[in-house]
Amino acid sequence: MENGKRDREHMEVQITTPPRKPRVLLAASGSVAAIKFGNLCHCFTEWAEVRAVVSKSSLHFLDRLSLPGEVALYTDEDEWSSWNKIGDPVLHIELRRWADVMVIAPLSANTLAKIAGGLCDNLLSCIVRAWDYSKPVFVAPAMNTLMWDNPFTERHLCSLDELGITLIPPIKKRLACGDYGNGAMAEPSLIYSTVRLFWESQAQKLSGGTS
Repeated sequence: MENGKRDREHMEVQITTPPRKPRVLLAASGSVAAIKFGNLCHCFTEWAEVRAVVSKSSLHFLDRLSLPGEVALYTDEDEWSSWNKIGDPVLHIELRRWADVMVIAPLSANTLAKIAGGLCDNLLSCIVRAWDYSKPVFVAPAMNTLMWDNPFTERHLCSLDELGITLIPPIKKRLACGDYGNGAMAEPSLIYSTVRLFWESQAQKLSGGTS
């Protein structure tokens, strides 16, 4: 009895560290749908660590106060503000290294064209240009119906597909401009569930799960 108690007291207890949360970099470009960006951030924060990147034009629609308090927000002005000399961190590289997955929602027609053409003239597009494509990127476009139906859009989406970027298609509804048709950004809850389902299915494959 005493020996058993002693054994229990000296028993080695293995403590397993829970896996860290996924690191999700959410980005908004200049579309009216950026008014939903705060909602999108809230969808992700319970499941993932979240940082946010926004273009200058998205700030016209986005309410900074709608973002969760724990989400750091980065703008073009932050890109070089902490850089003074060779060897200092470069923000678009640091954010690319930090993130496990990037989600651009909304993706405007302009930013779509930039990515397809390899342009990198702001923080958001610099991150995409410097991205490690072994890590997933999702985009949720938002634009007027005729912009969505424009032949350039199909060409640009083909370029993104070649990079391995996953499209979360827009939906049909009454748009902010008053037109009715395809081009509205998918709902934040659908964007979140799409990304989470993909991430968890990949994690299951890596762990050898079959269920």
